[in-house]
Amino acid sequence: MKILVPIKQVPESSNVKMDPETGTVVRAGVETVVNPLDLYALEAALRLKEQYGGTVTAVSMGPPQAMKALKEAVAMGCDGAALLSDRKFGGSDTCATSYILAQGIRALGGFDLLITGERATDGDTAQVGPGIASWLDIPAITYVSKIGGVEGGGIRLERLVEEGYQLVSAQFPCLITVVKAVATPRLPTLKGKIRSMELNIPVYAAEKMELNPDFIGLKGSPTKVVKIASPKVTRSGKTLVAEDELALQNAADEFIALLDRKGLIA
Repeated sequence: MKILVPIKQVPESSNVKMDPETGTVVRAGVETVVNPLDLYALEAALRLKEQYGGTVTAVSMGPPQAMKALKEAVAMGCDGAALLSDRKFGGSDTCATSYILAQGIRALGGFDLLITGERATDGDTAQVGPGIASWLDIPAITYVSKIGGVEGGGIRLERLVEEGYQLVSAQFPCLITVVKAVATPRLPTLKGKIRSMELNIPVYAAEKMELNPDFIGLKGSPTKVVKIASPKVTRSGKTLVAEDELALQNAADEFIALLDRKGLIA
């Protein structure tokens, strides 16, 4: 079984910044990590490999710095990795990104299963995984919380839905997106880290993939960020410090009086 796991390198949650001109995430000079939700996809893939055999390959689209994320995936246990990197990809929205990843996956050869994280923490759209499946014309099963097993050229899954769980199955090739409940990610091993440093990870530029230039980059992105604004907090509050029993009673009385003034006490 050949499993591919598209992963993304994202800014740490506290360092996410947006370019007000282009509406894209600023990545230069920002500390980055593997998208935390992609770690669950990697773990699910590695467990399937351990149980049924096969290979796991991590794929990422991004600048040369994204090689760091792929090295971490290899250190966790992936057999190989590939980076899709070209300045022409800059500014791609979710549609363009999923198209580039789909073409990159085609360039890598055949596969049985694609596993992605539920969403990326920088964009929070959950669109790229299903988008890849759409470009590749394969089934997509989202919000998978449990993998039941592989049999008969397909896979059995438990899918998280609003009412509870949904049992589904799909034939290979297909794509699934997983939620945190699917598995607990393992840590990279020392042996894995050494192997990741020695492994030569190929880089695929635009010329190595059959890409329509009208579908990539900022120009090929059908969605645009028109405006970016930070929310303004208009409410003002009052802090009551209760250092002793009397101060605690006064704070409680003032709080009750506030509720009464607002008509919240019947």
